[in-house]
Amino acid sequence: MLENDRLKMDRVVSASVRRRVPFYDVDMMRVVWNGHYWKYFEEARQALFTQKGLASFDENEGKGWVFPVIRAEVKYIYPLRLDDEFICTATLKETKVKIVVDFEVTRVEDGKVCARGRSEQAAVKVPETEMAFMIPKEVQDALWGRSE
Repeated sequence: MLENDRLKMDRVVSASVRRRVPFYDVDMMRVVWNGHYWKYFEEARQALFTQKGLASFDENEGKGWVFPVIRAEVKYIYPLRLDDEFICTATLKETKVKIVVDFEVTRVEDGKVCARGRSEQAAVKVPETEMAFMIPKEVQDALWGRSE
């Protein structure tokens, strides 16, 4: 195992957002509609990227890269309800071939885990729209906090 890979395994890179479930996110039973969890995940992922200086990857998109989501999954464990306060945390897991981020939604009141998820993003060269099968080194370094 390379030293850089070992350092990544020892380091936790994450960001959290704290929210309260609004009326417009719930169904008639006052339970959060399943699709809104993806909105919460995206807010936490964006907080992580912004914290690392990669707000929307704007500077990299200008350099010919975009990072579309190529896979996503979620496990619903316990329902969030109207006015529940919750924390959604995004944790970086991998950045070599793709960017992998794990998510967890936890209810503040009792610490109950309500959902877990994962997203994977690829690097795509534009305008060619060719998948790179690797994340550019400058993006990897920014996400892991290296300034080499």
